Amino acid sequence: MYKNDTQMNVVIIEDEKNLAEELQHYILHARKEWAIVKILPSVKQALVWFETNTCQLIFSDIQLGDGLSFEIFHQLKLSIPVIFCTAFNEYAIAAFKSNGIDYILKPYGQAAINDAILHYESLRQSISPDYNTIIKLLQKPHPTSRLLVNLRDKIIPVRTDDIALFYIQHGQVSLIDFEQHKYFVSQPLDELEATVGPGFYRADRQHLVNRRAIRDVSQSLGRKLLLNLLVEYHEEVTIRKEKATEFLEWLTKD
Repeated sequence: MYKNDTQMNVVIIEDEKNLAEELQHYILHARKEWAIVKILPSVKQALVWFETNTCQLIFSDIQLGDGLSFEIFHQLKLSIPVIFCTAFNEYAIAAFKSNGIDYILKPYGQAAINDAILHYESLRQSISPDYNTIIKLLQKPHPTSRLLVNLRDKIIPVRTDDIALFYIQHGQVSLIDFEQHKYFVSQPLDELEATVGPGFYRADRQHLVNRRAIRDVSQSLGRKLLLNLLVEYHEEVTIRKEKATEFLEWLTKD
């Protein structure tokens, strides 16, 4: 465990009073010597407070009443590490680009907070208290195992392994799963490419395909590769000749 002779000051950014108090309880239960120096309930108040104050670690919700907490870190260029606590996984990439060193999904408990604190302490111990270095080393988050998708007035969790294809149509990102269900997705395709893991390949600007969804590959005009999929899809998915070797190597991996 990392030991520090100086006061360990922590800030909580959370707009729900009861959740902020619960989080404070979990943190202090895990580390009685730490101090919660401020609880900030909004982007506006956080921007004002951090202009003249600082701390060693931040626990932050993402969706606040007056905006996303990312605005705080982008506007002030803070170098303080952040453990994000949120009910949604759709912001994972943005979190790791906003000083994030860990990402906890609500509802969380004491165990999740303990793990996040140990993660923070191990980083400090192993690579020194250079928080910019910590953040740079953690720019690549772990692949997500589930996505939240929209269906009319419902939000549905979908396992990444069950998704055959992501595609863009009329500017909207959607997916098809192996049971031929179609859902709208709120994340851009670039972000999905970075989060779904190496089992997916970016065929072109409009398509991100699961390796398990490819029945076979055939030669097309202009030496492009045509992907024959296990699901019904309205357009051809092709790989241009310049990417053919890279794609075929990817196709042979586990």
